[in-house]
Amino acid sequence: QVQLVESGGGLVQPGGSLRLSCAASGSGFSINAMGWYRQAPGKQRELVAAITSGGSTDYADSVKGRFTISRDNAENAVYLQMNSLKPEDTAVYYCKAAVWTAPPNSRRLEVWGQGTLVTVSS
Repeated sequence: QVQLVESGGGLVQPGGSLRLSCAASGSGFSINAMGWYRQAPGKQRELVAAITSGGSTDYADSVKGRFTISRDNAENAVYLQMNSLKPEDTAVYYCKAAVWTAPPNSRRLEVWGQGTLVTVSS
């Protein structure tokens, strides 16, 4: 099966930067699109950034110009570089991948990581 593990969260001051990493492990799968979501207390989970297998990206309006999503297909990893962080960026950040399992039971699945906490505070 497939497992996603996020890392890189922590406490940072407003205006600071963090780099989140997400690595997929396991066997018998291939990854299509990957993305980062976040969820703050009392709020719905929202898409932050997404990237296709070909490298096309999309961002939430609130993070455009500040965050950059990238991926390393050879390592089955996706990253989120977060600059100019604001207190409203505080949330648990989750990695998600759309994956295909290996034949003969090929299926498209959504796989989520466990989340990593980002706190932006002075």
